[in-house]
Amino acid sequence: MGVYRSFLFAPGNHPRKVEKVFDVGSDAVILDLEDAVANDEKVATRKDVVAALKQPRRNLGYVRINSFETEFCFGDIDAIVGPALDGIVLPMVENPAQMLAVDWMVSNLERERGLDVGKIDIMPILETGKGIAALPDIAGCDSRMRRMAFGAGDYTHDMNMDWTLDEVNLDDARSRMVLASRAADLEPPVDTVWIHIKDLEGMRASSERAKQMGFQGKMCIYPPQVATVNEVYSPSAAEIDHAEKVIAAFDEAEKAGSSSIQLDGYFIDYPIVYKAQRVLEAAQAIRDQEAG
Repeated sequence: MGVYRSFLFAPGNHPRKVEKVFDVGSDAVILDLEDAVANDEKVATRKDVVAALKQPRRNLGYVRINSFETEFCFGDIDAIVGPALDGIVLPMVENPAQMLAVDWMVSNLERERGLDVGKIDIMPILETGKGIAALPDIAGCDSRMRRMAFGAGDYTHDMNMDWTLDEVNLDDARSRMVLASRAADLEPPVDTVWIHIKDLEGMRASSERAKQMGFQGKMCIYPPQVATVNEVYSPSAAEIDHAEKVIAAFDEAEKAGSSSIQLDGYFIDYPIVYKAQRVLEAAQAIRDQEAG
């Protein structure tokens, strides 16, 4: 079971930021070749992100390439596919054909370069109206995709929406992403960034809202956001304690022939037990990663 609570962006053409980004504590780092890099620097930056990925690190290394429709997409993929790359973030995905084409390119490069085909993760960002409308088809396409991500900045711009601080107008897109992911047997999705970088309480509220809706983690653009996101998306001590009590009490009840009980004012049956098991599995995965 992997841990994907936090994905921290860093512009690929800022050596000082890239040098520090792997030490912040995020589960994964995304070195950016897209929005954070000017067009006339994109090609030159490719070698810099590849070199950065080769440095010793404990977290996963991803690269956000330029979107499928741009002149830079294929060159980005060709430059970065190699043993040091854990994953590709593919922005502005609007249909399954884009996802499948990138998967095909990566597969051929993996084969050519002696890598296991399918080794490199491809995580699409859905961030337009067309992308959200095509969610079932994108999620269900026959690709290596393990999880999707939501990008609210481009989405609210594309939809002529205000990106409000309470984010209630993102509920529909977020709910659709969680449902489409589950229907396609993908992992829960990863949530959008929070752009008010000094407002860590707002960041916490945004993270909690998305977690409650079924997301497994969040993308970050500011290093101090990582600790908050990791905390929100990790089971708390109280949640772990409750989950252990639920499983222990239910085991005793099953031995006595019962499959529904009350515990501390809660009704407990199999779905509640399965949720408790998931909490403990997540906590163990985090412990294993930190012991790493």
